[in-house]
Amino acid sequence: MSRRMIVVTGGAGFIGSNVVSRLCAEDRRDVVVCDRLEDASLGKWKNIAKHPIADFWQPEELFEQLERHADSIEAVVHMGAISSTTEPDADLILRTNFSLSRDIWDWCSLRDARLIYASSAATYGDGNGGFEDDDSLEALASLRPLNAYGYSKMLFDQYAARQSDRGQSPSQWAGLKFFNVYGPNEGHKGGMKSVVAQIWPKVQADEPVTLFRSHNPNYADGGQMRDFVFVDDVVDIVEWLLNAPHVSGIFNAGSGQARSFLDLAHATFAAAGKPPRVEYVDTPESIRDKYQYFTEARMDRVRTAGFQGQSTPLEEGVRRYVQAFLATADPYR
Repeated sequence: MSRRMIVVTGGAGFIGSNVVSRLCAEDRRDVVVCDRLEDASLGKWKNIAKHPIADFWQPEELFEQLERHADSIEAVVHMGAISSTTEPDADLILRTNFSLSRDIWDWCSLRDARLIYASSAATYGDGNGGFEDDDSLEALASLRPLNAYGYSKMLFDQYAARQSDRGQSPSQWAGLKFFNVYGPNEGHKGGMKSVVAQIWPKVQADEPVTLFRSHNPNYADGGQMRDFVFVDDVVDIVEWLLNAPHVSGIFNAGSGQARSFLDLAHATFAAAGKPPRVEYVDTPESIRDKYQYFTEARMDRVRTAGFQGQSTPLEEGVRRYVQAFLATADPYR
């Protein structure tokens, strides 16, 4: 009898490859990656090179392969998306982040496969309405994302909730609203890398790092707050969901504690054993009116549902990331 299979879309990307790493280490199911590796020099392929995946699928063949292996597929972990909040092609964003997700949902519903997918904290917009992961249709309809990326994620959350209410859903489905995730295997992301990864070259070179100056009187320079969450913590939630098939819904995936960018910079310097050197520049006017000064995940719902994992403190997560990955000759997990 063939082993059960989990398909990870976007499995060579940042969060996806960390999910693949965890599942391959468990060696309980065959793990299949569906992704694009793009320019080999960017090293995205290295994100999965250490892991014994069972197969690799091109996105163009996803549904053909899903159907071919339908009897073996236990779950789809759908991490594949256009994750750039500045991508200008709204049609491309909707085609990738909504239409593809909708089609995967429909396939999983028909074939009795479970579905865990990536939503985003970008659905909360400017955050003035709070960060409560209420997945009722009324609550989801009240959200006002600030960009097409956030809209595409909100639109699919609404589709998932509506189909679930109609009884047209996979046996398990869960959307995870990722906050500011950092950790290994994000080197290919360019300008969308976490702040830790972006400032690391300067920290390593004993140069000052640059943060945005505050244009809000309620926050000091560098005092803008984000929910920074170590990638292992969000993978813990994915792993828990795969082992809790009775749990469905949309859940926040963050640390539950907002910290400042200055805290993050200081933690990065400390992990390198160096004194902090921070300078400030004005926030670009093009994003100033949409800039978020505070995000913090409410983690009550996922804990009420049974998740008992603990968030890695910021200083500890940054220390692990820097010392075990960024500062090494081989920064890939």
